[in-house]
Amino acid sequence: MSSNTTHQVSTSSDVRSISRRAEIAGWVVTGLVTVLLLFDAISHLALPESVKDASYDLGLTDGDIITTGLVMLGCLALYLIPRTAILGAVLLTGYLGGAVTTLIISEDEFAAGAWFPIAVGVVVWAGLWLRSSTVRSIMPLTAG
Repeated sequence: MSSNTTHQVSTSSDVRSISRRAEIAGWVVTGLVTVLLLFDAISHLALPESVKDASYDLGLTDGDIITTGLVMLGCLALYLIPRTAILGAVLLTGYLGGAVTTLIISEDEFAAGAWFPIAVGVVVWAGLWLRSSTVRSIMPLTAG
């Protein structure tokens, strides 16, 4: 016995299109946060003394430092590819959340430096929201 079932297929026309200006702004914001995160990842891979000293204070080894740099590069690559950008943003959020946790654990109070990865995470999502109609449909700023 066969049944005729209609499947609704979502197309790009189901999602509101974004203006060219918003898309460009999104890529500019994405570019700025990418430069910052790329600098951070490269500094973890290059292991300058300042990064080593700060990381050793947090209990990390050279291998841990290099691993975090590689993880950052992988997350950043996923974030920059439109097809995997949402996954990349989620992974970057997790990475930055780990940074916040590490900074909080390393201090007696909420570390002043913990606000920085939080702000970077907000900018990561802002850039993606500006350039992606899919993200706008998932996280609308207004109802309706």
